[in-house]
Amino acid sequence: MAKESTGSPHLPGPPPSSAKPDLAIQHVDQADIPKYSIVSRKGVGKLGRQIPLLTNHFRVSVGVPDAVFYQYTVSISYEDKRPVEGKGIGRKLIDKLYQTYSSEFTGKRFAYDGDKTLYTVGPLLFKKQEFTVVLEDSIAKGDKSSYHCSEHGSPSSKNKRTKCSIGSKSFNIEISYAAKIPLKPIALALKGNEADIGGIQDAVRVLDIILRQQAANRGCLLVRQSFFHDDARNYTDVGQGVSGLRGFHSSFRTTQGGFSLNMGTTLDNGLTPGPVKEFLLVNQNVRELREIDWDKARRMLKNLRIKATHNNREFKIIGLSEMRCNQQLFSMKVRNSDGTNGDAENVEMTVYEYFTKHRSIPLTYSGFLPCLDVGKPKRPNFLPLELCSLISLQRYTKSLSSMQRASLVEKSRQKPQERIRTVTDAMRTYRYDEDPLLSECGISIEKKLTSVNGRILDTPKLKVGNSENCFPNNGRWNFNNKLLLKATSIKRWAVVNFSAQCDTSRLSRDLINCGRKKGIDIEGPKSLIDEYPQLRRSSPLARVESMFEQVRDKLPGPPEFILCLLPQRKNSDIYGPWKKKCLSDFGIVTQCISPPRVIKDQYLTNVLLKINSKLGGINSMLEVELTRAIPLITQTPTMILGMDVSHGSPGRSDVPSVAAVVGSLEWPYITKYRASVRTQSPKLEMIDALYKPTANGTDDGIMRYLIKISILFSDFILMLRFVDLFVLYEVIFRVFCHFVCLVSYFGLDQSKESLTTL
Repeated sequence: MAKESTGSPHLPGPPPSSAKPDLAIQHVDQADIPKYSIVSRKGVGKLGRQIPLLTNHFRVSVGVPDAVFYQYTVSISYEDKRPVEGKGIGRKLIDKLYQTYSSEFTGKRFAYDGDKTLYTVGPLLFKKQEFTVVLEDSIAKGDKSSYHCSEHGSPSSKNKRTKCSIGSKSFNIEISYAAKIPLKPIALALKGNEADIGGIQDAVRVLDIILRQQAANRGCLLVRQSFFHDDARNYTDVGQGVSGLRGFHSSFRTTQGGFSLNMGTTLDNGLTPGPVKEFLLVNQNVRELREIDWDKARRMLKNLRIKATHNNREFKIIGLSEMRCNQQLFSMKVRNSDGTNGDAENVEMTVYEYFTKHRSIPLTYSGFLPCLDVGKPKRPNFLPLELCSLISLQRYTKSLSSMQRASLVEKSRQKPQERIRTVTDAMRTYRYDEDPLLSECGISIEKKLTSVNGRILDTPKLKVGNSENCFPNNGRWNFNNKLLLKATSIKRWAVVNFSAQCDTSRLSRDLINCGRKKGIDIEGPKSLIDEYPQLRRSSPLARVESMFEQVRDKLPGPPEFILCLLPQRKNSDIYGPWKKKCLSDFGIVTQCISPPRVIKDQYLTNVLLKINSKLGGINSMLEVELTRAIPLITQTPTMILGMDVSHGSPGRSDVPSVAAVVGSLEWPYITKYRASVRTQSPKLEMIDALYKPTANGTDDGIMRYLIKISILFSDFILMLRFVDLFVLYEVIFRVFCHFVCLVSYFGLDQSKESLTTL
């Protein structure tokens, strides 16, 4: 970042070199923190060999730069003025509003965000107005296939159902003017004028909402700026009734090359549509319905949406019936023989009897199974299982198993040519520039990918042991027949074997021999520990606990390192519990492997590279690093930081997010890093514990080391607003002020009073 004003920032001076560093937190006034502005780019890179590249951007032109979007606030309530809080009903109501009152809007189209805001090109005839909209319920009045139990459906309370019908509902929709959002900031920026970043972001947000609305009108599933079409070709089975759902993400972007539409493929987890019976069999990995665990099925099916095949209506599952279909009773009013309802009597019958006799719908297997409850908690509505199918485009928000994740990754790969074809076909199919609102703004979009110039940089040189250079071959670094730059030594280690097929004695000998060729001094393992055969069908946690008991019994003290042999090559359930036990509970370095039947030197070399790094060794360095030829970094004490935040799965809003920061050590080298990990509030993107003052005057934050220059590499940074970047910078500045005494204490030059981030 660049300063707005000249001069040095007001950093506190270093303490005398003979003084003991004062680690108390120094108070920093807001006025002492220097102000920074966005750095202007000095130019473009020129090194390397130029090549043409195709990007998934489509050029956009703005034909009516003076167009203005008018923003309106939407308030939806019931007749009794209670606000409507459901997310899915908003678009249906706005569509119905437009159909009912189209003359009030003089044919002007809406762009609705699905929540509380809509946009038009040009103003409406009013600034504030309230409308009444009547929406028919999905269960029409008089539909005799829908009955509701009274008092939870029993004969006195649980097993009886009484006839009930649901009519239409009335809603109040208030639309009031909020703001104007012109397109002109985008047009001015494209002409090279000074950019109004806020105005550009507002206009782009409206254009993105128009894209979302177009996808919603096509019946797509919307997930933020991504959309998924109901097409069987978009489903990729990953096991247990879950599919990878392929879709697209699209958004307008302002770039150095102009205004463009960014269009790419995306993947989400969804339920495989089809009969509920088939879903339960696959989900529980059983062959027959009698093997189904119905308690597990109840939890799995809750809140899923189904379509009843006998009347083509959609419902949401709230649970299962307590009784079987051929035992679940309800009370039904039966007409007199003359067809009148005058003295109709209540007759008890089962759900099975009603569908087979009164509806003449044959049921082949549902009689002995629970029914699906698609009613309300106090008014159950039961449907036989075989009449229900899961509808398409339902997200699966629970965590995937390790096998499902591996299958999803493997099946979702696309080669560049295939991805190009997918994206360009989508652009031709969806015809974005034919949208009425975009056309009204004069927005036109090219149908071909944008070409840009790229550069292939020269391969960096690596230095390994004996001052040798290491070059990649066919895109891979090969350390065969190479000594490591700084090889470690391994004295106390052990091998634990969860795989019955592996010869641990031979593997350990081969690993020792290969390690010595790389310069690693490896002594023989203190113990080779095999898992007890009777435990192989136990839970992963029990297997890990038993193995660790053996480790403690057979070793005189804690080992430096444990080599763990897993039973599967991918996605072993033992991996997580084993890592937690070793690293979190006991601080023991461990390397997990699942060796192939034929173990080659290349495989052992790759394993040893990881082991050497974990035990403090250095495999290689950049040549420019050793020769101190890295611009800027080698002249000034520097720490390179990397930051990221990981969140729980979309359906787990209660799971804490995990923030991680790594920082380079041993300046002027940039090869070794130290990591710090903290939990924080769920879904919080900004790291909130970089600087954390405590009551006794010390800092308990993530960042404990900061010297003069910090180069920050982070993918989560891209998701922050500009104001968040300044907040982050101020936090780093405060940490620097707290530890500036340590910088002097360790003998680092502080004559250059500059604090810069790139």
